[in-house]
Amino acid sequence: MIPFTKMHGIGNDFVVVDAVASNPLEGRDAAVLARAINDRRFGVGGDGLIVVDRPSDVFRMRMFNPDGSESEMCGNGVRCVARLLKERGHADSPQIALDTGAGRLTLDLLEDRRVRVDMGPARLTRGAIGMTGAPDERFVDQPIAVGNTTLSGTAVGMGNPHLVLFVDDAGAVPLARLGAELEHHEAFPNRVNVHFVQVLDRSTLLQRTWERGAGATLACGTGACACAVAGFLTGRSDRRATLRLPGGELEIEYALDGRVLMTGPAETVFEGHWPFRPEPSG
Repeated sequence: MIPFTKMHGIGNDFVVVDAVASNPLEGRDAAVLARAINDRRFGVGGDGLIVVDRPSDVFRMRMFNPDGSESEMCGNGVRCVARLLKERGHADSPQIALDTGAGRLTLDLLEDRRVRVDMGPARLTRGAIGMTGAPDERFVDQPIAVGNTTLSGTAVGMGNPHLVLFVDDAGAVPLARLGAELEHHEAFPNRVNVHFVQVLDRSTLLQRTWERGAGATLACGTGACACAVAGFLTGRSDRRATLRLPGGELEIEYALDGRVLMTGPAETVFEGHWPFRPEPSG
């Protein structure tokens, strides 16, 4: 039996396995577990499996999508990890260092139970984002074709790749169709997270997300960071913005030095034990 904690950050939900003191996954394939446990009909249900351990003097987070692929980063997930480490007594300081596939992050537990995350610098060149083309070029308000339609997009890397498309009405976008097609666009060899964003005013953006390996989700933290950066780069919003997502709101600041700061909540839903077993067939 594998002990787990179900958590969410503004509706972006995760199955979190605490492997800090002992490793309940030893000898087991985390990708197989992710596909089974994230299934919303046959499993616990979630937008990802997060495994937290401490292989050195710094905590580490690994994130596996529902399709079993491993993601470099997850903005809502890192806030959940911060709350778990505090609630389990693994961390006694309000500031926590956390290693991720995108590098080391600093997490600050605030008195209102929210978590502020220094997400590091936004990556703005094709090479740093993981796009095809000249590695030193930026992709800002550039045409990108999907099916018979050409849209205008901006690519931003937050340790993982994002494509941001500003639209007049985010609610009217056929998210499942366009999101799935753009996720696999040839410009992104490792696939991409896709966001459709409506500008409400210079400090408020409405975001809908299609996540790589997960599909439509209620929130995406790294995506909110990318959308705020894209809004500033294209002159649509200021350096500080509130991102409104289906699951709630995040506060994003794109600092003068290029770092991105994300602030938002994280909550525990329930705890349980999972019997590791083969994936359902059919």
